[in-house]
Amino acid sequence: MSHPQSYEILLFPEPEEPVTGAPAPGTAIRSAVVAATGETGASGYPRYAGGGMEADIDPASHTVEALLVDGAELDYGLTAGIAERILGTGAGEAEQAGTEQTRTDS
Repeated sequence: MSHPQSYEILLFPEPEEPVTGAPAPGTAIRSAVVAATGETGASGYPRYAGGGMEADIDPASHTVEALLVDGAELDYGLTAGIAERILGTGAGEAEQAGTEQTRTDS
């Protein structure tokens, strides 16, 4: 089975009570393009890395199964969304409504 060679990972704050100065709902607060490393992560899924993020991503469901941001687990209150990068270009755009989002509390 062929796996995508790169993804764009977007970090979103989870919706909660409006806070003055907080980003608008659906606004990514950080993103990174991650590329396949050729390794398999501890979760058993292909490992992707880049831009300070390391992720194990299920290529069948496009779900982030494990994520490290700058070497640490994802903070509570954040959600990871991914958009498949098409042919190594930025053509794959993530939309909040259509993006696979997974809370990674591991």
